[in-house]
Amino acid sequence: MKNKTLFIGLRRLMAVVLLMLTVGCESFVAVDLPSSQLSLATVFEEPATANAAMTDIYAKMRDNGLLTGYGYGMHAALGLYADELDYYGGGTAFFYTNTLLPNNGDVSLWWSSSYNQIYAANAVYEGVSASAKLSQPIKDQLMGEALFVRGMLHFYLVNLYGDVPYITTTDYGQNQKVHRMSVAEVYTRIIADLEMAQTLLPTSYVGGNRVRPNRFVATALLARVYLYHGDYAAASNAASAVLNEAGTYTLDSDLDTAFLKDSPGTLWQFSPPAEGRNTEEGSTYIFVAGPPPFAALRNELINAFETGDLRKTHWVKAVTDGSSTWYHAYKYKEPTATGTSMEYSIVLRLSEQYLIRAEARAKQGFLTGAKEDLDVIRNLAGLLNTTAVTQQEILSAIVQERRVEFFTEGGHRFFDLKRAQQLDAVLSPIKPGWSSTDALLPLPESELLLNPNLLPQNPGY
Repeated sequence: MKNKTLFIGLRRLMAVVLLMLTVGCESFVAVDLPSSQLSLATVFEEPATANAAMTDIYAKMRDNGLLTGYGYGMHAALGLYADELDYYGGGTAFFYTNTLLPNNGDVSLWWSSSYNQIYAANAVYEGVSASAKLSQPIKDQLMGEALFVRGMLHFYLVNLYGDVPYITTTDYGQNQKVHRMSVAEVYTRIIADLEMAQTLLPTSYVGGNRVRPNRFVATALLARVYLYHGDYAAASNAASAVLNEAGTYTLDSDLDTAFLKDSPGTLWQFSPPAEGRNTEEGSTYIFVAGPPPFAALRNELINAFETGDLRKTHWVKAVTDGSSTWYHAYKYKEPTATGTSMEYSIVLRLSEQYLIRAEARAKQGFLTGAKEDLDVIRNLAGLLNTTAVTQQEILSAIVQERRVEFFTEGGHRFFDLKRAQQLDAVLSPIKPGWSSTDALLPLPESELLLNPNLLPQNPGY
C-alpha cells in the first residue's frame, strides 16, 4: 500500500468536501452552491456543508483504517493476530504469522489513516467553533462529534502502539514536530475529550439509523475507556447511564436480528456508502465453499462455546466439502448488495455495557451485581446463570463471555487478553515466535523518518 504522511493538509480536507458537494453521496447532504464559490469559511458557516464535512469523516472511518470491515481493518486483522481466525489467503498474513515490521503497509495505514481522520476532526472542530452563522445547537452537535471521533481514534492508537502523540490542532508546523505522550497522559486527554463531548452532544440522534453519535454513545465509549484505565467506579456509572435508557436501548432477544440496521441494541453504526449496500464485514467473513478464500474461525474459538449457547447456532455457520469443515462468523448475514440495505456496520452495542459494568463491579468487589449483569448476557444466549463465585472466578467468566460475545468485532479479544495480561499465556502455544513485545505494534518506519521526535521505536522492532 502507498505510504501516507502523518497528517493531511487542510486543502485536502477542502477538496474532499468540495468533491462531495459536486458529485453527491448517500451519506451527505447535497447543496446547490457551486463549488467554485466555496471557501473554507463558507463550508463551516452553512449547516449542510458543515454537517457534510463531519459525515465525510465517518465515511473515511468506514472505508479505510482501523474500523473498516475490510480484511485489513481491526475486526479481522486483530482476530488473526489473536486466537479468533485462521488465515487461508487473499490478503497479507503479517498479523497471522506474527511477522509485523515497521515497514508493513497495514501498520502504516492504521497509523496514517487514524491521524488523517483526527486531523479532519480537528478541522471541523476549529471551523465550527469559529463559525459566526451556525446556531448554537448545531455548533454543539458538530463540536461534540469531532471530540468524540478524536477521543475514539486516540483510544485505539494508544492501545495498539503505546505512547503516541495526541493531536488537537490543524497547525501543520506544530504537528510535524510532535512527540509521543505517555499512555497515562493520552488517557487523560481521551477522557477530557469524551467528557466534553458528553456535554455538547444531544440525548437524541441526529437523523435516522443511529449513524451520528449522541450523548449516550459518548458515554458508552467513556465506560470502555474508564474500564481500560482502571477507573472502575466511573466505568460502572457510565455503563449504568446508558443501560438506564431503556426507552431507547434494549437487547435484541432474537440473535438473528441483532445485527440488522434497526436493532434496538445498537448504539452507533456506520451506514453503507449507498442504498442497497451492506457491510464489508459480511463479505469479508462469509464464504460458501471451502477452503475459505480469506479466513475462518479457529477451532479454539468454536470449542469455547458452551453446550446450548445460541450464539454458536445463530452467529456461526459451518461450511463443508464433505471431508473438511470450516466455520465463519455469521453475525452479519448479507455478503452482497440487497434491494434495500439490511445491515450497517455496528461500532458500539448495548451488550458491551452490561459486560463493562459486570467487570467494573467485580473489580470493586460488588460480586452479586457483577453476576447479575453477566447473567443478562448469558441468559440471552440461552445459557444458565454463571456458577462463578469468587472475584477471580467471576472475572475469568467475564473474559470468557466477552470472547464468545464479541468475536471478530473491533479487536475486543486481543485487547481483553492484553488487559488481563494473558496474551503470552494464550498466544505463545499457538503462534510460533510470539514475544511479549508483540503486545504493541511497531511505529511505521516512514513516520520515524519524517519526525525523529517519535523515536524510540517500540521494543522488539
